[in-house]
Amino acid sequence: MLIRKPHLKREQGPYRAAELEGRGVAVGSAAAGYAFDAAKEVLARLGAMIRQGSSVDAAVFDATGCRDVPSLARLHGFFGPLLRQLAACARLVVLAADPSERTAPVERAAARAVEGFVRTLAKEVGRNGSTANLLYVSRSAVDRLEGPLRFFCTHHSAYVSGQPVFVTTQARPPANLAPGTPRLRGKFAVVTGAARGIGAAISLRLAEEDARVLCVDVSHAAEPPGALALDITAADAPRALVDCVRANAHGIDILVHSAGITRDRTLRKMSEAEWDAVIAVNLAAIVALDAAIDAAGLLRDDAREICMSSVSGIAGNLGQANYAATKSALIGYASARAEQLARRGITVNCAAPGFIETEMTRRIPFLIREAGRRMNALSQGGQPRDVAELVTFLALPESSGVTGQTIRVCGQALLGA
Repeated sequence: MLIRKPHLKREQGPYRAAELEGRGVAVGSAAAGYAFDAAKEVLARLGAMIRQGSSVDAAVFDATGCRDVPSLARLHGFFGPLLRQLAACARLVVLAADPSERTAPVERAAARAVEGFVRTLAKEVGRNGSTANLLYVSRSAVDRLEGPLRFFCTHHSAYVSGQPVFVTTQARPPANLAPGTPRLRGKFAVVTGAARGIGAAISLRLAEEDARVLCVDVSHAAEPPGALALDITAADAPRALVDCVRANAHGIDILVHSAGITRDRTLRKMSEAEWDAVIAVNLAAIVALDAAIDAAGLLRDDAREICMSSVSGIAGNLGQANYAATKSALIGYASARAEQLARRGITVNCAAPGFIETEMTRRIPFLIREAGRRMNALSQGGQPRDVAELVTFLALPESSGVTGQTIRVCGQALLGA
Protein backbone atom coordinates (compact mmCIF):
# COMPACT_ATOMS: atom_id res chain seq x y z
CA MET A 1 0.00 0.00 0.00
CA LEU A 2 1.38 3.40 -1.01
CA ILE A 3 1.47 5.83 1.91
CA ARG A 4 0.88 9.43 0.85
CA LYS A 5 3.58 11.80 2.02
CA PRO A 6 2.14 15.14 3.19
CA HIS A 7 3.95 18.31 2.28
CA LEU A 8 5.47 19.83 5.41
CA LYS A 9 5.42 23.59 5.86
CA ARG A 10 8.67 24.90 7.30
CA GLU A 11 9.58 28.41 8.40
CA GLN A 12 12.14 30.24 6.31
CA GLY A 13 14.66 32.60 7.83
CA PRO A 14 15.12 33.70 11.45
CA TYR A 15 12.46 34.06 14.10
CA ARG A 16 10.10 37.02 13.76
CA ALA A 17 8.54 39.06 16.56
CA ALA A 18 4.98 38.29 15.43
CA GLU A 19 5.58 34.68 14.48
CA LEU A 20 1.85 33.82 14.36
CA GLU A 21 0.65 36.95 12.58
CA GLY A 22 -2.18 36.12 10.17
CA ARG A 23 -2.67 32.63 11.57
CA GLY A 24 -5.83 31.46 13.28
CA VAL A 25 -5.29 29.90 16.69
CA ALA A 26 -7.96 28.11 18.72
CA VAL A 27 -7.62 28.12 22.51
CA GLY A 28 -9.42 26.20 25.22
CA SER A 29 -9.09 25.11 28.81
CA ALA A 30 -10.33 22.61 31.33
CA ALA A 31 -11.91 24.14 34.41
CA ALA A 32 -9.45 25.76 36.84
CA GLY A 33 -6.47 25.47 34.49
CA TYR A 34 -3.55 27.58 35.73
CA ALA A 35 -1.63 28.12 32.46
CA PHE A 36 -4.41 29.53 30.27
CA ASP A 37 -3.91 33.25 30.88
CA ALA A 38 -0.13 33.05 30.48
CA ALA A 39 -0.51 31.09 27.23
CA LYS A 40 -3.00 33.62 25.82
CA GLU A 41 -0.62 36.47 26.62
CA VAL A 42 2.19 34.74 24.71
CA LEU A 43 -0.08 34.02 21.74
CA ALA A 44 -1.15 37.67 21.65
CA ARG A 45 2.48 38.81 21.58
CA LEU A 46 3.10 36.41 18.72
CA GLY A 47 0.32 38.05 16.72
CA ALA A 48 -2.11 35.12 16.76
CA MET A 49 -5.74 35.60 15.74
CA ILE A 50 -7.73 33.79 18.42
CA ARG A 51 -10.74 32.16 16.80
CA GLN A 52 -12.99 29.13 16.65
CA GLY A 53 -15.16 27.72 13.87
CA SER A 54 -13.03 28.49 10.81
CA SER A 55 -9.76 27.16 9.42
CA VAL A 56 -7.40 26.65 12.36
CA ASP A 57 -3.61 26.89 11.92
CA ALA A 58 -2.73 26.15 15.54
CA ALA A 59 -4.45 25.27 18.79
CA VAL A 60 -3.44 25.51 22.44
CA PHE A 61 -5.45 23.69 25.12
CA ASP A 62 -4.76 24.12 28.82
CA ALA A 63 -5.34 20.75 30.49
CA THR A 64 -3.65 21.72 33.77
CA GLY A 65 -7.10 21.71 35.34
CA CYS A 66 -7.63 18.00 34.61
CA ARG A 67 -7.60 16.57 38.13
CA ASP A 68 -10.13 13.73 37.93
CA VAL A 69 -11.64 11.30 35.47
CA PRO A 70 -14.64 13.43 34.36
CA SER A 71 -12.40 16.43 33.58
CA LEU A 72 -10.62 14.44 30.87
CA ALA A 73 -13.76 14.73 28.75
CA ARG A 74 -12.72 18.32 27.98
CA LEU A 75 -9.93 16.97 25.79
CA HIS A 76 -12.45 15.16 23.63
CA GLY A 77 -14.87 18.07 23.71
CA PHE A 78 -12.26 20.55 22.47
CA PHE A 79 -10.30 18.53 19.93
CA GLY A 80 -13.07 16.32 18.53
CA PRO A 81 -14.87 19.14 16.65
CA LEU A 82 -11.63 21.03 16.04
CA LEU A 83 -10.08 18.29 13.91
CA ARG A 84 -12.62 19.01 11.16
CA GLN A 85 -11.38 22.60 10.99
CA LEU A 86 -7.62 22.01 10.88
CA ALA A 87 -5.60 23.61 8.12
CA ALA A 88 -2.78 21.56 6.61
CA CYS A 89 0.29 21.44 8.84
CA ALA A 90 -1.56 22.72 11.89
CA ARG A 91 0.35 22.88 15.16
CA LEU A 92 -1.46 21.53 18.24
CA VAL A 93 -0.12 22.07 21.76
CA VAL A 94 -1.56 20.76 25.01
CA LEU A 95 -0.47 22.11 28.39
CA ALA A 96 -0.65 19.73 31.34
CA ALA A 97 0.30 19.72 34.99
CA ASP A 98 3.59 18.08 35.89
CA PRO A 99 2.45 14.68 37.25
CA SER A 100 5.15 14.81 39.94
CA GLU A 101 3.38 17.84 41.43
CA ARG A 102 0.18 15.88 41.92
CA THR A 103 0.16 13.65 45.01
CA ALA A 104 -3.34 12.15 44.89
CA PRO A 105 -3.33 9.01 42.70
CA VAL A 106 -6.34 10.04 40.63
CA GLU A 107 -4.92 13.54 40.05
CA ARG A 108 -1.59 12.15 38.92
CA ALA A 109 -3.45 9.67 36.71
CA ALA A 110 -5.39 12.51 35.08
CA ALA A 111 -2.22 14.50 34.43
CA ARG A 112 -0.47 11.47 32.94
CA ALA A 113 -3.52 10.55 30.81
CA VAL A 114 -2.95 13.69 28.78
CA GLU A 115 0.31 12.28 27.41
CA GLY A 116 -1.35 9.19 25.96
CA PHE A 117 -3.99 11.43 24.43
CA VAL A 118 -1.43 13.75 22.80
CA ARG A 119 0.70 10.92 21.42
CA THR A 120 -2.38 9.42 19.77
CA LEU A 121 -3.61 12.80 18.56
CA ALA A 122 -0.24 13.35 16.88
CA LYS A 123 -0.59 10.09 14.96
CA GLU A 124 -4.09 10.97 13.81
CA VAL A 125 -3.25 14.45 12.51
CA GLY A 126 0.10 13.50 10.96
CA ARG A 127 -1.56 12.45 7.73
CA ASN A 128 -2.03 16.11 6.72
CA GLY A 129 1.37 17.24 7.99
CA SER A 130 0.05 18.44 11.35
CA THR A 131 1.75 17.86 14.68
CA ALA A 132 0.72 17.63 18.32
CA ASN A 133 3.00 18.10 21.31
CA LEU A 134 2.65 18.24 25.09
CA LEU A 135 4.08 20.78 27.49
CA TYR A 136 4.11 19.62 31.11
CA VAL A 137 4.09 23.01 32.82
CA SER A 138 5.09 23.37 36.43
CA ARG A 139 2.76 25.76 38.26
CA SER A 140 5.77 27.97 39.05
CA ALA A 141 6.92 28.03 35.41
CA VAL A 142 3.93 29.51 33.58
CA ASP A 143 6.00 32.63 32.88
CA ARG A 144 8.43 30.51 30.83
CA LEU A 145 6.05 29.54 28.03
CA GLU A 146 7.24 32.05 25.44
CA GLY A 147 10.07 29.98 23.96
CA PRO A 148 8.17 26.67 23.90
CA LEU A 149 4.98 28.15 22.40
CA ARG A 150 6.95 30.14 19.82
CA PHE A 151 8.54 26.88 18.69
CA PHE A 152 5.74 24.34 18.98
CA CYS A 153 2.96 26.60 17.62
CA THR A 154 4.89 27.44 14.45
CA HIS A 155 6.42 25.63 11.50
CA HIS A 156 9.85 25.78 13.15
CA SER A 157 8.73 22.50 14.76
CA ALA A 158 7.58 20.86 11.51
CA TYR A 159 9.24 17.48 12.20
CA VAL A 160 8.76 17.35 15.99
CA SER A 161 5.56 15.58 16.99
CA GLY A 162 4.15 13.47 19.81
CA GLN A 163 6.73 14.82 22.24
CA PRO A 164 6.27 15.49 25.96
CA VAL A 165 8.41 18.42 27.14
CA PHE A 166 8.69 19.63 30.73
CA VAL A 167 8.73 23.37 31.43
CA THR A 168 10.18 23.94 34.89
CA THR A 169 12.06 26.43 37.03
CA GLN A 170 15.06 24.11 37.48
CA ALA A 171 17.42 26.51 35.72
CA ARG A 172 17.63 30.15 36.73
CA PRO A 173 16.11 32.46 34.09
CA PRO A 174 18.29 35.06 32.34
CA ALA A 175 18.33 38.45 34.01
CA ASN A 176 16.39 41.30 32.36
CA LEU A 177 14.73 39.02 29.81
CA ALA A 178 11.88 40.98 28.26
CA PRO A 179 9.33 39.19 26.04
CA GLY A 180 9.92 39.59 22.34
CA THR A 181 11.97 38.31 19.44
CA PRO A 182 14.50 35.65 20.46
CA ARG A 183 17.94 37.13 20.72
CA LEU A 184 21.11 35.30 19.71
CA ARG A 185 22.87 38.40 18.39
CA GLY A 186 26.29 38.66 20.01
CA LYS A 187 26.13 35.11 21.37
CA PHE A 188 29.21 32.96 20.72
CA ALA A 189 28.43 29.39 19.65
CA VAL A 190 30.67 26.35 19.23
CA VAL A 191 29.38 23.53 17.03
CA THR A 192 31.33 20.30 16.55
CA GLY A 193 30.85 18.13 13.47
CA ALA A 194 29.97 21.31 11.63
CA ALA A 195 31.42 20.61 8.19
CA ARG A 196 28.44 18.78 6.74
CA GLY A 197 24.98 17.38 7.31
CA ILE A 198 23.21 18.17 10.56
CA GLY A 199 26.18 20.02 12.05
CA ALA A 200 26.43 22.34 9.05
CA ALA A 201 22.68 23.02 9.19
CA ILE A 202 22.91 23.87 12.89
CA SER A 203 25.81 26.25 12.28
CA LEU A 204 23.98 28.06 9.50
CA ARG A 205 20.72 28.25 11.48
CA LEU A 206 22.45 29.76 14.52
CA ALA A 207 24.24 32.23 12.27
CA GLU A 208 20.85 33.11 10.77
CA GLU A 209 19.87 34.29 14.26
CA ASP A 210 23.03 36.47 14.31
CA ALA A 211 25.07 34.24 16.60
CA ARG A 212 28.83 34.10 16.00
CA VAL A 213 29.59 30.46 15.23
CA LEU A 214 32.87 28.58 15.58
CA CYS A 215 32.53 25.48 13.39
CA VAL A 216 34.69 22.59 14.57
CA ASP A 217 35.41 19.56 12.39
CA VAL A 218 38.22 17.42 11.06
CA SER A 219 37.98 19.14 7.67
CA HIS A 220 36.55 22.23 6.02
CA ALA A 221 34.10 20.39 3.79
CA ALA A 222 31.69 23.31 4.11
CA GLU A 223 32.16 27.07 4.17
CA PRO A 224 31.09 27.88 7.72
CA PRO A 225 31.00 31.35 9.31
CA GLY A 226 34.21 30.49 11.22
CA ALA A 227 36.18 27.25 11.33
CA LEU A 228 38.58 25.23 13.44
CA ALA A 229 40.05 22.08 11.93
CA LEU A 230 40.24 19.67 14.83
CA ASP A 231 40.06 15.95 15.50
CA ILE A 232 38.05 16.05 18.74
CA THR A 233 39.40 12.64 19.78
CA ALA A 234 43.03 13.85 19.76
CA ALA A 235 44.73 14.16 23.13
CA ASP A 236 45.40 17.86 22.58
CA ALA A 237 41.92 18.66 21.20
CA PRO A 238 40.45 20.05 24.46
CA ARG A 239 43.37 22.45 24.90
CA ALA A 240 43.22 23.50 21.23
CA LEU A 241 39.51 24.30 21.50
CA VAL A 242 39.98 26.25 24.72
CA ASP A 243 42.79 28.29 23.16
CA CYS A 244 40.70 29.03 20.05
CA VAL A 245 37.73 30.17 22.11
CA ARG A 246 39.92 32.41 24.26
CA ALA A 247 41.38 33.98 21.13
CA ASN A 248 37.95 34.74 19.64
CA ALA A 249 35.49 35.36 22.48
CA HIS A 250 34.98 36.01 26.18
CA GLY A 251 33.34 32.63 26.57
CA ILE A 252 30.82 30.19 25.13
CA ASP A 253 27.10 31.01 25.12
CA ILE A 254 25.96 28.04 23.02
CA LEU A 255 27.75 24.69 22.89
CA VAL A 256 26.48 22.06 20.46
CA HIS A 257 28.03 18.59 20.47
CA SER A 258 26.98 17.44 17.00
CA ALA A 259 30.02 15.39 15.93
CA GLY A 260 29.29 11.71 15.61
CA ILE A 261 30.15 8.62 13.60
CA THR A 262 28.75 5.15 13.00
CA ARG A 263 30.51 1.83 12.60
CA ASP A 264 27.51 -0.43 12.19
CA ARG A 265 27.84 -4.17 12.60
CA THR A 266 26.06 -6.80 14.67
CA LEU A 267 27.71 -7.27 18.03
CA ARG A 268 29.16 -10.71 17.33
CA LYS A 269 30.91 -9.33 14.22
CA MET A 270 31.89 -5.93 15.62
CA SER A 271 35.62 -5.45 16.06
CA GLU A 272 37.20 -3.81 19.06
CA ALA A 273 38.38 -1.00 16.80
CA GLU A 274 34.84 -0.35 15.55
CA TRP A 275 33.54 -0.23 19.10
CA ASP A 276 36.34 2.06 20.32
CA ALA A 277 36.05 4.50 17.40
CA VAL A 278 32.38 5.23 18.06
CA ILE A 279 32.86 5.50 21.82
CA ALA A 280 35.77 7.90 21.29
CA VAL A 281 33.94 10.34 19.01
CA ASN A 282 30.37 10.13 20.27
CA LEU A 283 30.99 10.10 24.02
CA ALA A 284 34.57 10.28 25.33
CA ALA A 285 35.41 13.39 23.30
CA ILE A 286 32.34 15.23 24.59
CA VAL A 287 33.23 14.46 28.19
CA ALA A 288 36.82 15.59 27.62
CA LEU A 289 35.86 18.82 25.83
CA ASP A 290 33.35 19.74 28.52
CA ALA A 291 35.88 19.06 31.27
CA ALA A 292 38.40 21.38 29.63
CA ILE A 293 35.80 24.08 29.00
CA ASP A 294 34.63 23.88 32.62
CA ALA A 295 38.18 23.98 33.97
CA ALA A 296 38.88 27.08 31.89
CA GLY A 297 35.64 28.73 33.04
CA LEU A 298 34.53 29.31 29.44
CA LEU A 299 30.90 28.23 29.66
CA ARG A 300 29.18 31.49 30.50
CA ASP A 301 26.24 31.96 32.86
CA ASP A 302 22.90 31.40 31.07
CA ALA A 303 24.68 29.32 28.41
CA ARG A 304 22.92 26.62 26.41
CA GLU A 305 24.48 23.19 25.83
CA ILE A 306 22.91 20.71 23.43
CA CYS A 307 24.10 17.14 22.85
CA MET A 308 23.13 15.12 19.79
CA SER A 309 21.49 11.88 20.89
CA SER A 310 19.40 9.69 18.58
CA VAL A 311 16.22 7.65 18.43
CA SER A 312 18.63 4.70 18.37
CA GLY A 313 19.79 5.71 21.83
CA ILE A 314 16.19 5.56 23.06
CA ALA A 315 14.96 2.41 21.31
CA GLY A 316 18.13 0.60 20.24
CA ASN A 317 18.74 -0.46 16.65
CA LEU A 318 20.02 -3.63 15.02
CA GLY A 319 23.75 -3.46 14.33
CA GLN A 320 24.26 -0.27 16.35
CA ALA A 321 25.21 -1.49 19.82
CA ASN A 322 28.16 0.92 19.94
CA TYR A 323 26.25 3.89 18.52
CA ALA A 324 23.12 3.31 20.63
CA ALA A 325 25.21 2.97 23.78
CA THR A 326 26.80 6.37 23.22
CA LYS A 327 23.58 8.11 22.30
CA SER A 328 21.82 6.68 25.33
CA ALA A 329 24.77 7.68 27.50
CA LEU A 330 24.35 11.29 26.39
CA ILE A 331 20.79 11.31 27.69
CA GLY A 332 22.02 10.48 31.18
CA TYR A 333 24.99 12.81 30.83
CA ALA A 334 22.84 15.80 29.85
CA SER A 335 20.35 15.13 32.63
CA ALA A 336 23.03 15.07 35.34
CA ARG A 337 24.95 18.01 33.87
CA ALA A 338 21.74 20.05 33.75
CA GLU A 339 21.31 19.55 37.49
CA GLN A 340 24.89 20.66 38.17
CA LEU A 341 24.71 23.84 36.09
CA ALA A 342 21.11 24.96 36.73
CA ARG A 343 22.04 27.46 39.46
CA ARG A 344 24.07 29.40 36.87
CA GLY A 345 21.12 29.56 34.49
CA ILE A 346 22.78 27.07 32.13
CA THR A 347 20.53 24.53 30.42
CA VAL A 348 21.69 21.19 29.03
CA ASN A 349 19.49 19.13 26.71
CA CYS A 350 19.62 16.45 24.03
CA ALA A 351 18.15 16.50 20.55
CA ALA A 352 17.36 12.99 19.32
CA PRO A 353 16.99 12.81 15.52
CA GLY A 354 15.19 9.97 13.80
CA PHE A 355 15.61 9.36 10.06
CA ILE A 356 17.15 12.54 8.62
CA GLU A 357 18.06 12.91 4.94
CA THR A 358 21.85 13.21 5.06
CA GLU A 359 24.88 11.85 3.28
CA MET A 360 25.07 9.17 5.99
CA THR A 361 21.49 7.95 5.48
CA ARG A 362 21.89 7.97 1.70
CA ARG A 363 24.37 5.11 2.12
CA ILE A 364 21.72 2.90 3.77
CA PRO A 365 20.35 0.13 1.48
CA PHE A 366 17.27 1.32 -0.43
CA LEU A 367 14.57 -0.82 1.23
CA ILE A 368 15.83 -0.09 4.74
CA ARG A 369 16.11 3.59 3.85
CA GLU A 370 12.51 3.69 2.59
CA ALA A 371 11.26 1.96 5.73
CA GLY A 372 13.07 4.53 7.86
CA ARG A 373 11.45 7.32 5.92
CA ARG A 374 7.92 5.97 6.11
CA MET A 375 7.72 4.54 9.63
CA ASN A 376 6.61 7.73 11.35
CA ALA A 377 3.43 9.74 11.71
CA LEU A 378 4.49 12.17 8.95
CA SER A 379 5.45 9.37 6.50
CA GLN A 380 8.78 10.87 5.45
CA GLY A 381 12.34 11.55 6.48
CA GLY A 382 13.32 14.82 8.06
CA GLN A 383 15.74 17.45 6.83
CA PRO A 384 18.93 18.61 8.59
CA ARG A 385 17.24 21.97 9.11
CA ASP A 386 14.56 20.27 11.20
CA VAL A 387 17.23 19.25 13.71
CA ALA A 388 18.78 22.71 13.47
CA GLU A 389 15.42 24.27 14.34
CA LEU A 390 15.13 22.17 17.50
CA VAL A 391 18.70 23.01 18.52
CA THR A 392 18.08 26.71 17.89
CA PHE A 393 14.96 26.60 20.05
CA LEU A 394 16.95 25.00 22.86
CA ALA A 395 19.63 27.69 22.42
CA LEU A 396 17.23 30.60 22.93
CA PRO A 397 17.30 32.72 26.10
CA GLU A 398 13.51 32.17 26.19
CA SER A 399 14.04 28.42 26.62
CA SER A 400 15.29 28.56 30.20
CA GLY A 401 12.35 26.41 31.31
CA VAL A 402 13.56 23.41 29.30
CA THR A 403 16.59 21.58 30.68
CA GLY A 404 17.82 18.05 31.35
CA GLN A 405 15.57 16.70 28.63
CA THR A 406 15.75 14.71 25.42
CA ILE A 407 13.44 15.82 22.63
CA ARG A 408 13.01 13.66 19.54
CA VAL A 409 12.97 15.23 16.09
CA CYS A 410 11.71 12.21 14.20
CA GLY A 411 8.22 12.88 12.85
CA GLN A 412 6.98 10.67 15.72
CA ALA A 413 8.87 7.59 14.55
CA LEU A 414 7.35 4.22 15.39
CA LEU A 415 10.79 3.11 16.60
CA GLY A 416 10.69 3.36 20.37
CA ALA A 417 7.30 5.11 20.33
